[in-house]
Amino acid sequence: MVEDEPRMSMLLQRGFREEGYAVDAAADGTDGLWLAMEQDYDAIVLDIMIPELDGIEVCRRLRASSRWAPVLLLTARDGVDDRVRGLDVGADDHLTKPFSFAELAARVRALVRRQTGARPPLLEVRDLRIDPARHRAWRARSSSNSRPRRWRYSSCSCGTPATVGVR
Repeated sequence: MVEDEPRMSMLLQRGFREEGYAVDAAADGTDGLWLAMEQDYDAIVLDIMIPELDGIEVCRRLRASSRWAPVLLLTARDGVDDRVRGLDVGADDHLTKPFSFAELAARVRALVRRQTGARPPLLEVRDLRIDPARHRAWRARSSSNSRPRRWRYSSCSCGTPATVGVR
């Protein structure tokens, strides 16, 4: 994630971590580009108006270097030309500030899903059903939005047919 406003960066990092993501953060385009060139990310959230290299240039350089992690651009600019410019340099999605974190998280989930291909299957063990794409679990008829740690445990314990998680 590349965001230069410290408060916004902290809020986004906390939100994504609560969603179960590992988050690396940079405050300017140079550091963001370096991170994206050194790591293979599932998705990149990139503010357009950042110091040094702007988000459009970071995205352009990533694509020119054959770095294909999905990029979602954040911007305070709401003009059609700005959106088109970002998409034309290789961004996969665009969201205008101010935005709802729920919408941002849903868009990131969609980008990550598209990258892996088909939607993950519904995992089932006895009366427990887990939907990895939605981070939801059901036991019998009750539904739950799991916390990230609990989610990882339940999805890992159901990930392979021969493995049964016991508490």
